[in-house]
Amino acid sequence: MTVASPGQQPQTASTQAIIALVLGLLSLICCGILGPFAWYLGSQELKAIAAGSSPAAGEGLAKVGMILGILGTIYLGLVTLWIFFMGGMAILSAFFSSMANH
Repeated sequence: MTVASPGQQPQTASTQAIIALVLGLLSLICCGILGPFAWYLGSQELKAIAAGSSPAAGEGLAKVGMILGILGTIYLGLVTLWIFFMGGMAILSAFFSSMANH
């Protein structure tokens, strides 16, 4: 455990890591379209931390944001496929039932 000296401020997570986490949470809770953005921001923040240009205190938040973004993106893809396939099946069903009536 390190103790900050009087002239030093404790390291805090970067804004980008926090935004990645919030977007990742929102992508799973209500708005799946935010998943890819959370994934991207979390990934970029992890690269910045590895390069030393961003504080290491945000690494955990950036990782969680990136993982939630990946899960949100997968969820978005599955929902999109379900909508297209179920919507497409409904259209085909209506088309074939109208053809059968003629």
